[in-house]
Amino acid sequence: MGRGRLRIYLGAAPGVGKTVAMLDEGHRRADRGTDVVVGLCETHGRGHTAALLEGLECVPRRRVEYRGAVIEELDLDAVLARRPRVALVDELAHTNAPGSRNEKRWQDIHELLDAGIDVISTVNIQHLESLNDAVTSITGIVQRETVPDEVVRAADQIDLVDMSPEALRRRMAHGNVYRPEKVDAALANYFRVGNLAALRELALLWLADKVDAGLEGYRAEHGITQSWPTRERVVVALSGGPDGETLLRRGARIASRLAGGLLLAVYVSRTDGLTTAPLSQVAELRRLTDELGGEFHTVTGDDAAEAVLAFARGVNATQILVGASGLPPWRRGFTHSLAERIIADAGDIDVHVVTHRRAGRGFGHRRHLGLPRRRVLGGLGAAVVLPPALAAILLADPFTSDLPLDIPIFLLVTVVVAAIGGVIPAVVAAVLSSLLLNWFFVHPMGTLTVADPENTLALIVFVLVGVIVALIVHLNARRTQEARAAQRESDALVELSHSLLGATDQLPLLLARAVDMFGVRAAAIVHRPAIGVAEVIASAGDFDPLATGDHEDADGTHELVLQPPGLAAGQRRLFDAFATHAGAILQRQELQRSAGSAAQLARDNEARTALLSAVSHDLRTPLAGIKAAIGSLRSTEVTWSAEDEEELKAAIEESADRLEALVGNLLDMSRLQAGALVAHVVPTDLGEVIPATIAALPEPSRACWLIDPDARLAQADAGLLDRVLGNIAENALRYQPPGSPVTVHASRVADRVEIRVADNGVGVPPEEQEHIFEPFQRHGDAPGGDGRGLGLGLAVARGLTEAMGGHISAEPTPGGGLTLVVALPAEPGPASPPGSEAAP
Repeated sequence: MGRGRLRIYLGAAPGVGKTVAMLDEGHRRADRGTDVVVGLCETHGRGHTAALLEGLECVPRRRVEYRGAVIEELDLDAVLARRPRVALVDELAHTNAPGSRNEKRWQDIHELLDAGIDVISTVNIQHLESLNDAVTSITGIVQRETVPDEVVRAADQIDLVDMSPEALRRRMAHGNVYRPEKVDAALANYFRVGNLAALRELALLWLADKVDAGLEGYRAEHGITQSWPTRERVVVALSGGPDGETLLRRGARIASRLAGGLLLAVYVSRTDGLTTAPLSQVAELRRLTDELGGEFHTVTGDDAAEAVLAFARGVNATQILVGASGLPPWRRGFTHSLAERIIADAGDIDVHVVTHRRAGRGFGHRRHLGLPRRRVLGGLGAAVVLPPALAAILLADPFTSDLPLDIPIFLLVTVVVAAIGGVIPAVVAAVLSSLLLNWFFVHPMGTLTVADPENTLALIVFVLVGVIVALIVHLNARRTQEARAAQRESDALVELSHSLLGATDQLPLLLARAVDMFGVRAAAIVHRPAIGVAEVIASAGDFDPLATGDHEDADGTHELVLQPPGLAAGQRRLFDAFATHAGAILQRQELQRSAGSAAQLARDNEARTALLSAVSHDLRTPLAGIKAAIGSLRSTEVTWSAEDEEELKAAIEESADRLEALVGNLLDMSRLQAGALVAHVVPTDLGEVIPATIAALPEPSRACWLIDPDARLAQADAGLLDRVLGNIAENALRYQPPGSPVTVHASRVADRVEIRVADNGVGVPPEEQEHIFEPFQRHGDAPGGDGRGLGLGLAVARGLTEAMGGHISAEPTPGGGLTLVVALPAEPGPASPPGSEAAP
């Protein structure tokens, strides 16, 4: 039996009907005679969903006990043993309970598929790994359970279960999704209209891309090259010239007016690398394409028109934008412009020719590297000297002089001159050689008159051949020089890239390489704001901000400056590449700063969200207790005994203490996040702080303490340390089993004092130990905790400890449990009096 097929129902949000669609499909197949079982279906208490399970065989779930709770999971082995034709398995992104064979449910499903069982499953768009950040920014909720995109994309069939935001909210309001007590909170938070609309758009776009990829595969498999207008794709052909910005903006406007329009920019570079636009212009076009929401592509090809059309057909484009031709009138009769060649071969792809005063100046800009002036002058000298010298040699022996032989000899001189000085000296040599041939070797001699028409034709052909050969030699010499220049630039850029990749501080290294590469005195990055004074960001060498230099734009507001000025024309392109590198480094630094700020904002938003959800319950609990106790005391319907009144008063006091502790932790966390907390670190006697902290605990008899003699003094703020140890000890007492005390032990390790607060609970897994210090976390280290508090105690403890210059960490207690270690700088000097101090 081959591998099974996977069908997935994709939804934009909970409640759209994915599970119902899955069960309906199961009934349809069962009615058709297919062997269908329900491997796992989560009804979430919805009556309509539960009713659809009737008539379908359900495989009993596997029960897993974890931390005192029983979790029901898919019984993978039972489904494999049953071997149905189709298995319905809900919630593809679910994380299995610890101890399961596979970590994720989608891995269980892959085992079913490998066994030849068809699987129908469900998943929401927010659980896709690639969209996790987008969903978090929309909803403010981090999705902990995700599934890799390739798992979903590999499904044989994906069906979108769609519902408008308004319809889903009505379904929620009627109680068809969540229990009534949760409806108001859900509608006001996750299920806001804007959130649902954004999630719906994500689902539609993701599925559209999946369908588009399938269509491209089908077209490639069947060899279909003509464009299918399933989605409007606008290709903008860029030459790297100044017309590119106009073309991109026009293309973006066209794409924005089309249904699902996509902007694709394509830049064609020659395969020999000799014809290309300046790197800074290409980088600017790439940046502008990204800003306009398009995609930038670079392809290679000797024929720009063929390369553009091949790219357009490959992406199934419907429209092409190209700049108008800038060919001079005399060339239009001999060659077709790029736009004309694209139009001629475009077929059913629409072509827009965009005119602009700076448009159409050639597709690709050749680096016209003229021969050095020294060579040109040498060539002119040879053009003036060699033909007369050759004529004198031939006239010295009149018996060897023959016109059919003389013409090739003079042509050889023209080629030699072209090799020395290029085309201009070669043309001078060709014209001078033709005059000398006419005067000395063509009858009648001594005049410029030619008696024989054949000789006239021979002289004309000589001049034409000389000029053509000179042009070929000149072009070859220039191509060779361009290739050498390109090789030098490539070697320099490769060396620069390798140097920058291994450097942590890239900007100073780039400037130092620029000083060495261009042989200048100094180089610098200068920030030139639109308003204000220029500022030197970084420099290498003896840079003078007041002196002049060669400038090249890096990123619009920064320039790369070399001093002194006078950079050779042949080095301008390499200078431009260095400036582009500098702009990329500056942009990366700015993105890193922005990412840091965004991460901090995300953490703050997450903390606010957690605070709002926690405050609604945790602050309400002690308030409800106080109100209930006071209401009972004021009631005239019941007569309370003195003992009962004392008990109610004690309950009020306990609730008030809990409320005070919660508010205190909130204030401490606020001061920590705002940076307003100031720690007064002085030598502190732990023999005073620790006993006082233990005595203030709700159950001081359940804790014992011990202070080693050399650990008596530590650098700390006594008040803050009391809060740290109080929070840690209360957390330990909450999860400490009855009958054994929490231990607090202070000892000295090298130059620090470590205060260990140990309990003997079940403990915290190593992978979760760091999470217990995050705000609003209640990981706990034992089952059955009462869940009191906002989950701020340990977060506040870490913040206060770090404010005192220390740190706090978690480690397992030998024999089971959790130990929290507070490390503080030890007080230098003589040790404390001998003997350990311990609780009585």
